[in-house]
Amino acid sequence: MRPLLIPALCTLALVAACDGDAVRISSTHTENSDAKGALKVVRTLQCPQTMGSLTRKGTASAEGTVCTYAGPRGAEVSLHLVKLNGATPAEALKAFEDRLSAVMPQAVAQLRSAADTEADREAAAVDAAAPAGDRASVQAPGVDIQAAGDDATVRLPGLRIESKGDEASVRIGGFHIDASDGESRVNIEGSEGGDNVSVQANQDAAEIRTSAGGGATRANWILTDNRPSDAGWRLVGYEARGPAGGPIVVATVRARDRERGRVFEDAKDLVALNVGE
Repeated sequence: MRPLLIPALCTLALVAACDGDAVRISSTHTENSDAKGALKVVRTLQCPQTMGSLTRKGTASAEGTVCTYAGPRGAEVSLHLVKLNGATPAEALKAFEDRLSAVMPQAVAQLRSAADTEADREAAAVDAAAPAGDRASVQAPGVDIQAAGDDATVRLPGLRIESKGDEASVRIGGFHIDASDGESRVNIEGSEGGDNVSVQANQDAAEIRTSAGGGATRANWILTDNRPSDAGWRLVGYEARGPAGGPIVVATVRARDRERGRVFEDAKDLVALNVGE
Protein backbone atom coordinates (compact mmCIF):
# COMPACT_ATOMS: atom_id res chain seq x y z
CA MET A 1 0.00 0.00 0.00
CA ARG A 2 0.99 3.64 -0.35
CA PRO A 3 3.61 5.10 2.06
CA LEU A 4 0.91 7.32 3.55
CA LEU A 5 -0.54 4.31 5.32
CA ILE A 6 2.61 3.76 7.38
CA PRO A 7 2.14 6.82 9.66
CA ALA A 8 -1.58 6.21 9.67
CA LEU A 9 -1.22 2.64 10.88
CA CYS A 10 1.22 3.75 13.56
CA THR A 11 -1.69 5.58 15.16
CA LEU A 12 -3.27 2.29 16.08
CA ALA A 13 -1.18 2.50 19.23
CA LEU A 14 -2.83 5.92 19.60
CA VAL A 15 0.28 7.76 18.57
CA ALA A 16 -0.57 9.97 15.61
CA ALA A 17 2.12 11.59 13.47
CA CYS A 18 1.75 13.95 10.57
CA ASP A 19 5.32 14.78 9.60
CA GLY A 20 6.54 17.10 6.95
CA ASP A 21 6.60 20.86 6.53
CA ALA A 22 3.65 21.44 8.79
CA VAL A 23 2.78 19.56 11.95
CA ARG A 24 3.66 16.70 14.24
CA ILE A 25 1.10 15.56 16.80
CA SER A 26 0.83 12.81 19.35
CA SER A 27 -1.88 11.43 21.57
CA THR A 28 -1.53 8.75 24.21
CA HIS A 29 -4.35 6.37 25.12
CA THR A 30 -6.05 7.22 28.37
CA GLU A 31 -4.94 4.90 31.12
CA ASN A 32 -7.39 2.32 32.40
CA SER A 33 -9.54 4.20 34.89
CA ASP A 34 -10.41 0.97 36.67
CA ALA A 35 -6.79 0.71 37.82
CA LYS A 36 -6.96 4.12 39.54
CA GLY A 37 -8.46 5.12 42.84
CA ALA A 38 -11.73 6.98 43.27
CA LEU A 39 -11.54 10.69 42.56
CA LYS A 40 -12.03 12.98 45.55
CA VAL A 41 -14.81 15.50 46.12
CA VAL A 42 -12.98 18.84 46.40
CA ARG A 43 -14.31 21.79 48.40
CA THR A 44 -11.29 24.11 48.19
CA LEU A 45 -8.28 23.94 45.87
CA GLN A 46 -4.82 23.04 47.06
CA CYS A 47 -2.48 25.51 45.37
CA PRO A 48 1.19 24.92 46.26
CA GLN A 49 3.67 27.73 45.70
CA THR A 50 5.45 25.69 43.04
CA MET A 51 4.71 22.61 40.97
CA GLY A 52 7.56 21.52 38.76
CA SER A 53 8.18 24.34 36.28
CA LEU A 54 5.17 26.34 37.53
CA THR A 55 5.18 29.14 40.13
CA ARG A 56 1.98 30.39 41.73
CA LYS A 57 1.02 34.02 41.18
CA GLY A 58 -0.50 35.48 44.33
CA THR A 59 -2.98 33.44 46.37
CA ALA A 60 -6.10 31.49 45.52
CA SER A 61 -8.99 33.72 44.49
CA ALA A 62 -12.77 33.44 44.14
CA GLU A 63 -13.13 31.73 47.54
CA GLY A 64 -10.45 29.19 46.83
CA THR A 65 -11.76 28.10 43.43
CA VAL A 66 -9.10 29.63 41.14
CA CYS A 67 -5.29 29.64 41.25
CA THR A 68 -2.98 31.00 38.57
CA TYR A 69 0.58 29.94 37.74
CA ALA A 70 3.38 31.20 35.53
CA GLY A 71 5.45 28.73 33.55
CA PRO A 72 8.56 28.79 31.37
CA ARG A 73 8.64 30.95 28.21
CA GLY A 74 5.58 32.90 29.26
CA ALA A 75 3.28 29.90 29.72
CA GLU A 76 0.17 30.42 31.83
CA VAL A 77 -1.71 27.80 33.85
CA SER A 78 -4.96 28.37 35.72
CA LEU A 79 -6.44 25.84 38.13
CA HIS A 80 -10.23 25.91 38.53
CA LEU A 81 -12.68 24.19 40.85
CA VAL A 82 -15.92 23.93 38.88
CA LYS A 83 -19.28 23.08 40.45
CA LEU A 84 -21.57 21.59 37.85
CA ASN A 85 -24.84 22.96 39.29
CA GLY A 86 -26.93 20.70 37.09
CA ALA A 87 -24.74 21.02 33.98
CA THR A 88 -22.95 18.04 32.49
CA PRO A 89 -19.12 17.85 32.58
CA ALA A 90 -19.13 18.13 28.78
CA GLU A 91 -21.08 21.40 28.96
CA ALA A 92 -18.73 22.80 31.59
CA LEU A 93 -15.64 21.83 29.60
CA LYS A 94 -17.08 23.25 26.36
CA ALA A 95 -17.06 26.68 28.00
CA PHE A 96 -13.33 26.33 28.74
CA GLU A 97 -12.75 25.10 25.20
CA ASP A 98 -14.51 28.09 23.68
CA ARG A 99 -12.52 30.58 25.75
CA LEU A 100 -9.20 28.91 25.01
CA SER A 101 -9.93 28.51 21.29
CA ALA A 102 -10.72 32.21 21.02
CA VAL A 103 -7.05 33.14 21.48
CA MET A 104 -6.01 30.94 18.52
CA PRO A 105 -8.59 31.75 15.81
CA GLN A 106 -6.26 30.86 12.93
CA ALA A 107 -5.91 27.27 14.18
CA VAL A 108 -9.68 26.90 14.54
CA ALA A 109 -10.21 28.28 11.03
CA GLN A 110 -7.66 25.90 9.52
CA LEU A 111 -9.20 22.84 11.16
CA ARG A 112 -12.71 23.95 10.17
CA SER A 113 -11.49 24.36 6.59
CA ALA A 114 -10.17 20.79 6.61
CA ALA A 115 -13.52 19.52 7.91
CA ASP A 116 -15.42 21.38 5.17
CA THR A 117 -13.03 20.06 2.51
CA GLU A 118 -13.49 16.50 3.74
CA ALA A 119 -17.27 16.86 3.65
CA ASP A 120 -17.11 18.16 0.06
CA ARG A 121 -14.80 15.31 -0.93
CA GLU A 122 -17.12 12.67 0.51
CA ALA A 123 -20.11 14.20 -1.27
CA ALA A 124 -18.24 14.27 -4.59
CA ALA A 125 -17.07 10.68 -4.19
CA VAL A 126 -20.58 9.28 -4.03
CA ASP A 127 -21.02 9.33 -7.83
CA ALA A 128 -17.34 9.05 -8.78
CA ALA A 129 -16.51 6.34 -11.29
CA ALA A 130 -13.73 3.84 -10.70
CA PRO A 131 -10.43 5.08 -12.24
CA ALA A 132 -8.92 3.47 -15.29
CA GLY A 133 -5.65 1.59 -15.07
CA ASP A 134 -4.29 -1.79 -14.09
CA ARG A 135 -6.68 -3.89 -12.05
CA ALA A 136 -6.10 -6.71 -9.59
CA SER A 137 -8.41 -8.79 -7.44
CA VAL A 138 -7.57 -11.22 -4.64
CA GLN A 139 -10.33 -13.02 -2.77
CA ALA A 140 -10.09 -15.74 -0.15
CA PRO A 141 -11.95 -16.60 3.07
CA GLY A 142 -11.79 -13.42 5.15
CA VAL A 143 -9.66 -11.61 2.55
CA ASP A 144 -10.82 -9.22 -0.18
CA ILE A 145 -8.28 -7.07 -2.06
CA GLN A 146 -9.33 -4.94 -5.03
CA ALA A 147 -6.93 -2.59 -6.86
CA ALA A 148 -7.40 -0.29 -9.84
CA GLY A 149 -4.56 2.01 -10.81
CA ASP A 150 -3.54 4.02 -7.74
CA ASP A 151 -6.68 3.06 -5.84
CA ALA A 152 -7.07 0.03 -3.62
CA THR A 153 -9.43 -1.50 -1.07
CA VAL A 154 -8.23 -4.11 1.44
CA ARG A 155 -10.61 -5.95 3.76
CA LEU A 156 -9.31 -8.32 6.43
CA PRO A 157 -10.92 -9.45 9.68
CA GLY A 158 -11.15 -6.29 11.80
CA LEU A 159 -9.26 -4.20 9.26
CA ARG A 160 -10.39 -2.15 6.28
CA ILE A 161 -8.09 0.07 4.20
CA GLU A 162 -9.16 2.31 1.36
CA SER A 163 -6.55 4.19 -0.66
CA LYS A 164 -7.46 6.68 -3.40
CA GLY A 165 -4.45 8.45 -4.88
CA ASP A 166 -2.78 10.15 -1.93
CA GLU A 167 -5.87 9.63 0.23
CA ALA A 168 -6.29 6.77 2.69
CA SER A 169 -9.02 5.52 5.00
CA VAL A 170 -8.25 2.93 7.67
CA ARG A 171 -10.74 1.18 9.96
CA ILE A 172 -9.40 -1.20 12.57
CA GLY A 173 -11.15 -2.26 15.75
CA GLY A 174 -13.01 0.79 17.02
CA PHE A 175 -10.80 3.30 15.20
CA HIS A 176 -11.29 5.15 11.94
CA ILE A 177 -8.34 6.99 10.38
CA ASP A 178 -8.53 9.29 7.34
CA ALA A 179 -5.33 10.73 5.90
CA SER A 180 -4.27 12.85 2.95
CA ASP A 181 -0.60 12.95 2.04
CA GLY A 182 -0.95 15.85 -0.38
CA GLU A 183 -2.87 18.02 2.07
CA SER A 184 -0.91 17.08 5.23
CA ARG A 185 -4.18 16.07 6.87
CA VAL A 186 -4.86 13.29 9.39
CA ASN A 187 -8.17 12.64 11.18
CA ILE A 188 -8.56 9.91 13.81
CA GLU A 189 -11.74 8.94 15.65
CA GLY A 190 -12.13 5.92 17.85
CA SER A 191 -12.98 4.30 21.13
CA GLU A 192 -11.75 1.31 23.09
CA GLY A 193 -13.09 0.02 26.38
CA GLY A 194 -15.22 3.15 26.76
CA ASP A 195 -12.25 5.51 26.28
CA ASN A 196 -12.51 7.94 23.36
CA VAL A 197 -9.80 9.56 21.26
CA SER A 198 -10.09 12.20 18.55
CA VAL A 199 -7.18 13.73 16.62
CA GLN A 200 -7.71 16.29 13.85
CA ALA A 201 -4.67 17.69 12.06
CA ASN A 202 -4.42 19.95 9.03
CA GLN A 203 -1.11 21.47 7.93
CA ASP A 204 -0.04 23.76 10.80
CA ALA A 205 -2.91 23.10 13.21
CA ALA A 206 -3.93 20.09 15.32
CA GLU A 207 -6.63 19.32 17.86
CA ILE A 208 -6.35 16.37 20.24
CA ARG A 209 -9.08 15.18 22.56
CA THR A 210 -9.26 12.19 24.94
CA SER A 211 -11.79 11.11 27.52
CA ALA A 212 -12.03 8.06 29.75
CA GLY A 213 -15.10 5.90 30.06
CA GLY A 214 -17.13 5.61 33.23
CA GLY A 215 -19.06 8.06 35.35
CA ALA A 216 -16.05 10.06 36.56
CA THR A 217 -14.52 12.83 34.45
CA ARG A 218 -11.03 12.19 33.08
CA ALA A 219 -10.50 14.29 29.98
CA ASN A 220 -8.01 16.47 28.20
CA TRP A 221 -8.04 18.68 25.14
CA ILE A 222 -5.22 20.38 23.23
CA LEU A 223 -5.18 22.83 20.32
CA THR A 224 -1.80 23.56 18.73
CA ASP A 225 -0.49 25.60 15.81
CA ASN A 226 2.96 26.08 14.32
CA ARG A 227 2.05 29.71 13.69
CA PRO A 228 1.79 31.97 16.74
CA SER A 229 -1.44 33.86 17.32
CA ASP A 230 -1.41 37.64 17.54
CA ALA A 231 -0.61 37.28 21.24
CA GLY A 232 2.09 34.68 20.55
CA TRP A 233 0.18 31.56 21.68
CA ARG A 234 0.95 28.28 19.94
CA LEU A 235 -0.77 25.85 22.30
CA VAL A 236 -3.85 25.93 24.53
CA GLY A 237 -5.65 23.15 26.33
CA TYR A 238 -6.94 21.69 29.55
CA GLU A 239 -6.69 18.67 31.85
CA ALA A 240 -9.89 17.88 33.78
CA ARG A 241 -10.85 15.31 36.41
CA GLY A 242 -13.59 14.89 38.94
CA PRO A 243 -15.98 12.36 40.50
CA ALA A 244 -19.36 11.61 38.99
CA GLY A 245 -21.61 14.57 39.75
CA GLY A 246 -18.65 16.89 40.31
CA PRO A 247 -17.15 19.20 41.25
CA ILE A 248 -14.44 18.89 38.59
CA VAL A 249 -10.93 20.31 38.75
CA VAL A 250 -9.71 21.85 35.50
CA ALA A 251 -6.18 23.06 34.73
CA THR A 252 -6.05 25.29 31.65
CA VAL A 253 -2.81 25.88 29.77
CA ARG A 254 -1.69 28.58 27.37
CA ALA A 255 1.84 28.34 25.99
CA ARG A 256 3.99 30.01 23.37
CA ASP A 257 5.82 26.73 22.77
CA ARG A 258 4.05 23.92 20.88
CA GLU A 259 5.80 21.25 22.95
CA ARG A 260 3.23 20.45 25.61
CA GLY A 261 5.41 18.12 27.68
CA ARG A 262 6.72 19.95 30.73
CA VAL A 263 3.99 22.54 31.34
CA PHE A 264 1.14 20.11 30.65
CA GLU A 265 2.61 17.45 32.90
CA ASP A 266 2.93 19.97 35.72
CA ALA A 267 -0.67 21.11 35.14
CA LYS A 268 -1.80 17.47 35.31
CA ASP A 269 0.10 17.09 38.57
CA LEU A 270 -1.82 20.05 40.03
CA VAL A 271 -5.09 18.37 39.10
CA ALA A 272 -3.96 15.04 40.54
CA LEU A 273 -2.84 16.71 43.77
CA ASN A 274 -6.37 18.01 44.26
CA VAL A 275 -8.67 15.27 43.02
CA GLY A 276 -6.47 12.20 42.56
CA GLU A 277 -5.49 10.08 39.60
